[in-house]
Amino acid sequence: MSAENLIWVILTFVGIPGGMITGYFARKVWAAKQIDTAEARLQQLTQETNNKQKEILLKAKDQALQIVEDAKREERIRRTEITQLQSRLEKREGLFDQKLIDLENRQQKLQDRATEIEAIKGQIEKIRQDQTDKLERISGLSREEAKNILLENVETSVKDDLFQRVKHLEKTGLEEYERKAREIMSSAMQRYAASHAAETTTTVINLPSDEMKGRIIGREGRNIKTIEQLTGVEIIVDDTPESILVSGFSPIRRHLAKRALEKLIQDGRIHPGRIEEAIDQAKKELARDIREAGEEAAYEVGIAGIDPKLLQILGRLKYRTSYGQNQLRHSIEVAHISSMLAEELGANVSIAKKGGLFHDIGKAVDHEIQGSHTEIGYDILKRKFGFPEEIAYICIGHHEDQPKTIEAVIVKVADALSGARPGARKDTYEQYVKRLEDLEAIAKSFDGVEKTYAIQAGREVRVFVTPEKIDDWTATKMAKDIATKIQQELKYPGEIKVTVIREKRVIEYAR
Repeated sequence: MSAENLIWVILTFVGIPGGMITGYFARKVWAAKQIDTAEARLQQLTQETNNKQKEILLKAKDQALQIVEDAKREERIRRTEITQLQSRLEKREGLFDQKLIDLENRQQKLQDRATEIEAIKGQIEKIRQDQTDKLERISGLSREEAKNILLENVETSVKDDLFQRVKHLEKTGLEEYERKAREIMSSAMQRYAASHAAETTTTVINLPSDEMKGRIIGREGRNIKTIEQLTGVEIIVDDTPESILVSGFSPIRRHLAKRALEKLIQDGRIHPGRIEEAIDQAKKELARDIREAGEEAAYEVGIAGIDPKLLQILGRLKYRTSYGQNQLRHSIEVAHISSMLAEELGANVSIAKKGGLFHDIGKAVDHEIQGSHTEIGYDILKRKFGFPEEIAYICIGHHEDQPKTIEAVIVKVADALSGARPGARKDTYEQYVKRLEDLEAIAKSFDGVEKTYAIQAGREVRVFVTPEKIDDWTATKMAKDIATKIQQELKYPGEIKVTVIREKRVIEYAR
């Protein structure tokens, strides 16, 4: 090994430990400085924290003092307000006590005045009684007798004037009302010109020959029994030539049987199997005809959005009559007239039109459901199909003496117009005679009536009274009483005129 390499080795072994020692001490010195720096920083932070804490405490004390001052100031204000309020209350209490005292004094004065007035009234009554006693002694009449005589004299003196005045007022008012009513009615009837011919649902079936009766009856009556069982009607075969009669309460069933029999007669084959086929076919045709009739009625009136089931019920009125008038045509006519009257009077046209079309809807099923047609119609519209109350009520209101709504009054008038016009309805002979007899009997039930005559097909009743018992004033009152009693006891279409005739004849002979 050379001397140079040896020197490097020695330096290496000597330098490494020396560097390590030197580094150690340098590291220690650096760490000591770092520790001193951290402690100094910690002390600085601690000092800053203490300073901030003191500032916060000072601020908190200031705020606390401010809150205390505010509380004291609010307390002083409230005490002042309470003092003022207490002062006002004491002042009002004093005024109230004064008013109460004044009121008691006034009440006492009123009581004293009332006592004084009662005493004066007693004196006046005593004076009046004394005067009445003196008058009774002087006249020789009691108070009631004198009163009756005075009233009789006054009534006698003013009766003619009062009668003329009442007649003038009645005539003037009736003329004005009648003129206005005629204008409205004539306008409505002129705008709606319907056929005046009344339809009648026939139950008579014409036969091509009397030999057909035996074929309809069948062997041992099996054909006619099958027809009656399937249709629910009674087939009457009598001695009437070339015709048979269908009898039943339901007009729908009667028409069903009529259609089926006409098909069987036309076909010529009549046996139970063919009868069932003919009745099934007639049912389908009748149902279709009823539905189309209801739809056509709603279309003709101009009402849309009606439930098809309700239109089916409405179409049944095509086979329902009242006094010979077809109910479906009658309902359509009432709807048209009601809408026109509603326009003239400023009422709800839609309600009047719908109410007029469905006012007799209960008659379509009154043979099947218990109750009057008015109640049935109300239940159908209100409960089953959810119509508004003002429309459903018309089913009941058009038969009431004083309907609750203007639309019900309009439908009632339209119903009377449709049924009362000449040719619209007809009674049987028995019903006609019975109505005339009832009119005359009601008029004869009044005292002083001498004779009664129902004329103008029962639309007028003339009453002849005894002139010695009935004067002019009483005759006027009697006419009103007779009309009121007729309204209460009789059912009739249109109106009935009551004419009371008082005729006095004075006869003398010159000899």
